[in-house]
Amino acid sequence: MNPAFHISEYELARVLVVDGNPTARLTLKTVLEAGGYKVNVAASAAEAVGKLDEGEYELVLSDLPLESPEAGLKVLAHARMMDYKPATALITAYQDSFPDSARPQKSMLISPEDVPGLLGKIADLIAERATRRLRRELRLAGV
Repeated sequence: MNPAFHISEYELARVLVVDGNPTARLTLKTVLEAGGYKVNVAASAAEAVGKLDEGEYELVLSDLPLESPEAGLKVLAHARMMDYKPATALITAYQDSFPDSARPQKSMLISPEDVPGLLGKIADLIAERATRRLRRELRLAGV
């Protein structure tokens, strides 16, 4: 191993998890940190908006109902307005939260038995964001 190698040289992808349920927040935080992500959490839409305004995230995951039935959508809308354009997704631990026909695009169902699947979906969302950013930068550079 290279003695000049330091783990701090590599920046972990930052994820913001927004969920009003403390158990769900802690579970997601623990799973994502074990998967190699730097995770911040918020318990409300207002807290999430504050964190979005203070720092940059590669991904924002929000439960739909927070302090109101659709507060999660407002969090994701705010995230999409940020200059740094994080990837966004609704996330739920409840299979019947959305009927199949009404399931929002880019929503995810957390299944405690499928941690590798969850981590794969997270990695895919972050990779899609990186690709979009690169294309935008190349377009702006006239390449």
